[in-house]
Amino acid sequence: MELPIIYHPDYIAPLPPGHRFPMSKFEKLYELLLAEGVAQTAQFHTPKRPPPELIELVHTSEYVKAYCEGTLEPKAQRRIGLPWSPELVNRTCVAVGGTILTAQMALSQGLACNTAGGTHHAFPSYGSGFCIFNDLAIACRVLQKLGLVQNILIVDLDVHQGDGTAVIFQGDDSVFTFSMHCEVNFPGTKQTSDLDVPLTVGMEDDAYLQTLANYLPDLLSHIQPDLVLYDAGVDPHIGDRLGKLALSDTGIFLREMQVLSTCVAAGYPVACVIGGGYADDMKSLVWRHSLLHRAASQVYHQYRL
Repeated sequence: MELPIIYHPDYIAPLPPGHRFPMSKFEKLYELLLAEGVAQTAQFHTPKRPPPELIELVHTSEYVKAYCEGTLEPKAQRRIGLPWSPELVNRTCVAVGGTILTAQMALSQGLACNTAGGTHHAFPSYGSGFCIFNDLAIACRVLQKLGLVQNILIVDLDVHQGDGTAVIFQGDDSVFTFSMHCEVNFPGTKQTSDLDVPLTVGMEDDAYLQTLANYLPDLLSHIQPDLVLYDAGVDPHIGDRLGKLALSDTGIFLREMQVLSTCVAAGYPVACVIGGGYADDMKSLVWRHSLLHRAASQVYHQYRL
């Protein structure tokens, strides 16, 4: 077996010219993984669009209906930051299906990677910051509903706090939310995760990796999760326009190796999503995202999953 990777052609949807959300990165990531031999065609698995009732395990039926039908009020639409279209509705739902499938395959194979996902700013009744439905939270609830897992650890290393995820699981001992993020960055109003680690502006590789090492092993031994959901946002990179941290390409790769090897060596399956990443140079951005899949492939073979 090879590392399972999840992708769907509908991971991209049209946006107006010049829109700052890098929608094309999902398709370009898929193409890069194939072109550079990081993955073979047979490793890719195609998700299905989940029915509304699964999305409603996390989000209110009113919000799901309004978004899917295009009747969301303008203020709520602006908060999301992506102009509504039927294609975007489909893309949003298919991406949620991708994270559900990634989580399921991680349980059976030990490790699996999505080529999208990480919409951690979505709250139960509204979206925010380019996030419409919270794929991480929905995947948790679906797997719990199916009786596949009980306890889950969410490791969110996107540069922005996973505020929506934090609110969704507040007071829920079955899902532990760990967010390591830049303290002076979006969202302006932080929520309370089970463990928040705010980082100073300009933090570089060594300090970042040491900070992560101070927390992750202890979390795993304390929680002993049935599954780890890993949001591998690359926006802590020094070249990211929305990040404010200063990780290098090498730092990002070492982070991925650190997270994945620490979890897998201890026997915990990991489902990965790519999270945020924003750069004017699309080629460099896609390369950064591919570091997750490169590291995962190494770990997958190293531990013969």
